[in-house]
Amino acid sequence: MAGSGPIGVGIIGAGVISKTYLENLTSFPDVEVLAIGDIVKEAAAARAEEFNVPTAGGPEAVLEHDGVELVINLTIPAVHAEVASSAIEAGKHVFNEKPLALERVSAKALLDAAEAKGLRVGCAPDTFLGSGLQEARKLIDRGDIGEPLSALTLMQSPGPESWHPNPAFLFQEGAGPLFDIGPYYFTALVQLFGAVDTVGAVASKSREQRVIGSGPKAGETFDVTVPTHVSAAAKFASGQSSQTILSFDSAARRILFEVNGTEGTLAVPDPNTFDGEVRIIRRTDDDWQTVATTEAQSSRGTGALEMARAIREGRPHRATGAQAYHVLDIMESVAEAAMSGEYVKLDSSVERPKLLPDDWDPKAKTL
Repeated sequence: MAGSGPIGVGIIGAGVISKTYLENLTSFPDVEVLAIGDIVKEAAAARAEEFNVPTAGGPEAVLEHDGVELVINLTIPAVHAEVASSAIEAGKHVFNEKPLALERVSAKALLDAAEAKGLRVGCAPDTFLGSGLQEARKLIDRGDIGEPLSALTLMQSPGPESWHPNPAFLFQEGAGPLFDIGPYYFTALVQLFGAVDTVGAVASKSREQRVIGSGPKAGETFDVTVPTHVSAAAKFASGQSSQTILSFDSAARRILFEVNGTEGTLAVPDPNTFDGEVRIIRRTDDDWQTVATTEAQSSRGTGALEMARAIREGRPHRATGAQAYHVLDIMESVAEAAMSGEYVKLDSSVERPKLLPDDWDPKAKTL
């Protein structure tokens, strides 16, 4: 879609995460939020009033808006593919919250439809564009730990039902620790090592039901229909390997992301954040050394901004649908490996995007 000046943006989905997106998107000079749509029109209207967005209504308020070039899809995962396909059908680029879809077939259909129309698909997580993960990759690519060999990553917690007021969907298809948290970890691993070739996994479910711990539904029980603990091994096309644990079954809360190389180990910031400390311990060291303390320039919505600039500049964007499809393929393959007890070879692949330029500034006016 040709044009000049800021990219017109519309948001479909006025839920909790929309507030963070709007805080960022309304602060970026290179995008202009023109409309918010939701099946609950009152929710869209409230968000529009809160952030001075001129148009609000149902999803059609975004899809039929002539000024909207890029749709930000913040709906629930179960309808990500459907809503994104509607945006493509309306002739608009789309940036999805993660995951791209619940399964490969609808995700592939979405990407094919966009390609046929000459439109772009982007997808979260965009945390890899944050200063923390960008700095970590820069140090690895520079050779600060020698040749990268492997990674050890984990996220352990008791689960979100203790604090989330409506957590049932996080324990059902399209979520669980694999699909809810996995995108952050696997996207970061792909950024550091490239495409995954083969995965193996085991998975378990500790309880058939859980209890809501806060909010108006506190004390109510809900069914758990997906594994709540997943342990996955991955082999990358470039030769590296990784071990990943994603668990809602641990009393201990723990986040770890370490990359081992021939000369040392790099501690990478939490891949669900945009900043953090980067630390190294080398073979000759007695203790870890902090080599960078990074600060976030922005958060959710950074990938949509980078995509908007890429549309105007006629270059590839970084948080691509192809990358999100590969991450979805990794997660589905992990689930299949856990079910079958056999290793699964992936059909998809993807190239790592370039690092952001050193002068990247989301708050700058460039268009």
